[in-house]
Amino acid sequence: MHLREKLFLGCLALAYVPALVSMAQVWRRVEYASHGFLVPFVALWVVNGLARRLARIPRERDIRGLVVIAASLFLNLCGALTDSVFVAGVGFVSAVAGATLYLCGMQWLRTLAFPVGFLAFMVPLPEAWITPVIVQLQLVASGFAVDLLQWGGMSLLREGNVIILPGGESVFVAEACSGITSIVTMLPLGVFLAYFTERTLIRRAVLVVSVIPLAMLGNLLRVAGTLVACHYVGVDAATKGPLHDWSGVATYVLGCLALLCIGALMRFFWPEPVVARTRVARTNVSEQMDPSS
Repeated sequence: MHLREKLFLGCLALAYVPALVSMAQVWRRVEYASHGFLVPFVALWVVNGLARRLARIPRERDIRGLVVIAASLFLNLCGALTDSVFVAGVGFVSAVAGATLYLCGMQWLRTLAFPVGFLAFMVPLPEAWITPVIVQLQLVASGFAVDLLQWGGMSLLREGNVIILPGGESVFVAEACSGITSIVTMLPLGVFLAYFTERTLIRRAVLVVSVIPLAMLGNLLRVAGTLVACHYVGVDAATKGPLHDWSGVATYVLGCLALLCIGALMRFFWPEPVVARTRVARTNVSEQMDPSS
């Protein structure tokens, strides 16, 4: 890379320092956005794995990249003026795509489409979009938990997100128990697994879409379990402290394991087409026989 290109990238990076700082503040403050810290490292890991393939692709400047960079800088400015971390974050991801296109060409951008696109998961979603979803998830979680436990013989009453236990104590289903954290943080994992373990678009789509019901089901069962614990050990012991925190961790881990099981079941009951497997095998053989690799 020439000195001018390095200076160009350095100036472009400096322009997005405020956006990156703003996103990092959201990652640290908002629980369901905390995965943003890991997303860039995952993307870099994928890029490193593509290094051999990229070495065989000639670099050709594409002037269209400057148009994308100009649009990304405009988004960055709009985000700064409107205090919108989402808009600035979209501008940053666009800048990465534009810089790749301008300095290396369309073939590089196509090869790096997944890691560049994966960076979108580091962009915090606007609270105006998330808040209505959280409210609905809270209602669903509280309603399901009450219905399930009433079916099991436990006497409960529900008033919105407040659940009244048999002893008269009340439990509020907070935002943290809505399931939004599991959904938002499991989606990048689902996309990552779908990209590396599946070869057809429909199978990848099935794996990614399955994240939502798996995350919701796990959280609904967690809420129901918390209500049972409240009845037997008390509200404070069940909703505060290690028991409540570890139940959240266990729910997320079980959701990830269930996602892996979905992929394994698809490969067992719904094998990939022979054409897709043959294409993958040929690609692996050609890479092994390539002297440059």
